[in-house]
Order: sequence, then structure tokens, then C-alpha cells
Amino acid sequence: MSESSYSLLGLWPVINRWKKLVLAAVVLAAVLSTAVALLLPNIYRSTAVFFPTNPESTDPDRLVDGGKLELGGRSEDLDRVITIGQSQPVAEQLIREFDLYKHYKVGAPGDDAAKNAVLYEFSSNLNIVHNERDAIELTFEDRDKQLAARLANRLVQVIDSMNQQLTLENRRNVLGLYKQRFDFLRNEFEQSRQRLVQARRRYGIYGLEQQGRYMAREIITLESKLRQAEGSGNTAQAAGARRALQALTSPGGSNTINLERYVQGTDSMGLFVARLNDLQERLVKARGEYETADLTLQGKISSLYIVQKAYPATRKSKPVRWLIVVGSVIITLAVAVVLVTLLELYERSRRSAPPRPTEATTGTAGS
Repeated sequence: MSESSYSLLGLWPVINRWKKLVLAAVVLAAVLSTAVALLLPNIYRSTAVFFPTNPESTDPDRLVDGGKLELGGRSEDLDRVITIGQSQPVAEQLIREFDLYKHYKVGAPGDDAAKNAVLYEFSSNLNIVHNERDAIELTFEDRDKQLAARLANRLVQVIDSMNQQLTLENRRNVLGLYKQRFDFLRNEFEQSRQRLVQARRRYGIYGLEQQGRYMAREIITLESKLRQAEGSGNTAQAAGARRALQALTSPGGSNTINLERYVQGTDSMGLFVARLNDLQERLVKARGEYETADLTLQGKISSLYIVQKAYPATRKSKPVRWLIVVGSVIITLAVAVVLVTLLELYERSRRSAPPRPTEATTGTAGS
């Protein structure tokens, strides 16, 4: 006997025979799914979009040298920010700030089951992805659209703060180096200035160029007077000019401004003045760099470039109620058709099976 073949067209008579049961199942599924869809709360979604900056560009040494903030399109920058946003410490901080234990109705803080429940709910509502434009999209979903927007924006701030903390210690070390250099140059400048004052008092030099011109002019004038007095036979005038010239030029001269001491102190004074000028320039530059680095550290330059803040949604993102109802009806119809088909196949196979012989018939045949 050839086996019966079945086709999709052959399902219609089967469905027609079981149409009341199939129709009842479909209607029941439509009613239940409609009730469930109407009871589901509206969920709103808020999204913030931002770029991470390169943490090296926020170091004080880069800013002092004229560096600029650079967007961090590198994979390590993106992965670091996403990892921070998905970390448990960040989740726990926001859960405490927004009292999400009460909002999610999972129990009181301190209970392990409540903690696991609130962390699971928070993680389920959070989504941080790296989009195709090398930006990061942070999305948070909640029944309260205002809360969803505030949570998303606050999460961006916490990520920024923790991302800055990763380089904060290094920035402080750099600031300490600038402070040490500034203090060193300030001490060196003060010591050099004291040495210069002492050298001026010792050699009587208070201005190299001015005193050099003054002595050259005075020496020429006194020598001219001395020669004129000697030529005219004016002994008293010649003696006075000679004494004045000796006081100006001899090593033991009584003049404050003396040529011998000027010559002796010229090299030392030139070295001291050059050293002091160099230290002064370096000190001014070091002080500016230190102040810039200090302001940079205190200013807490953001490590994120925010393209779009999260705003309260103007319409719900889910549930799609009509899709729930239609999907439930289709699935119920498919399951009902499969069940009635299996029942029909079972009935046919039972009717087509040959009858079993009874014990009496078997005994008669044996005798």
C-alpha cells in the first residue's frame, strides 16, 4: 500500500474541520496580547553623542608648548571610554545619585538580591556603542523620559571625570616638575643678583658702558689739561691735573670710579650681567609655564567633545503594540495549525492500522 502524501493544499480541509478550535485560539491570543500590550508601560530613549579627546593632548606640557586638544579617534581611546561607561563603579554611583532602587522597585539597598536586580535593570537600559563615524553613542531607556535624559547626561559627566582621573596623577607630576624648575631658577636668580651687587660695590662698576665712556672722556680731558699746564709752566695746575689723573687711573686711586678697578672687574661684571640676564629670561618663561600648567590642572579640561546632549524623547521607542498583537496572532495560528495537523495525522494512522487478532481466534487456529 502506498503511503499517503500530504501537501499544503491538503491542510485546508483539516483546518476547516478544526476551524472552531483554531478560531478560538486565535481570538484568545488576540485578546490576551492586546491586554498585555496595553498594560506594558511606554519606554523612552535619550541619546548623547560625543567624541573622546586624546588624553596626551590635555597634559600641561603639551598645552604649555602650544599644543591643542585632539579628538581621540584611536581605538584605545574609544574602548577606554566605553569600558568606563559600562563599569560597575559608574553604575553604582548613578544608582545612588538617582535612587534607582526605589525607581525600579527592586527592594532596599544593602540586599544582595536587590543589588543584582538594580544592576541588571540599569545595564539592560544602558547601551554604549561606537558608531561608524568614530563617535560614541550613549543611550539610556526608561519609563520616565525626563529621568532618561538626566541619567544619560550625568553618565557622560561621570565618564569624563573618571577619564580625567586616569591622567590626573601624571599631570600633577608634570606640574611638580614645573614648580621645581621655577623655584630653582628663582633661587639662582636671587643668588646671582646678590653676587652682582657685591661685585659692583667691590669694583665700583654700576654701568659698564656708561662708566667706560665717562672714564675715557675724563682721562682725555685730564691729560689735555695736564699737557697744557706743563706747556704753560703752570705748576700748580699741572700738579692738580696729575693728581686727578692718578686718582682716576692708578690702582690705589681714591676715586669711586677707577680705571684699574674697572679693568679688573670688567670680565667678572660681564659674566655676572650675562648670567643674570639669562636667568631672568628663563625665570620669566618658567613662571609663565608653571602658571599655565597650574591653571590647566585646576581648570579640569574636559576629555570629551560633546556633539549632542541627551534630550527628553518626544515619542516612545517601545513597545510597538500593534506588532505584539500581530505577532502573537500569527504565532498562535501557526501553532494551532501544527497541532490540528498532528491530531489529524494521528487519527488517520489509527484508522488505517489493521485490527489485532483476539486470544480466542488464536486458540482456535492452534487446535
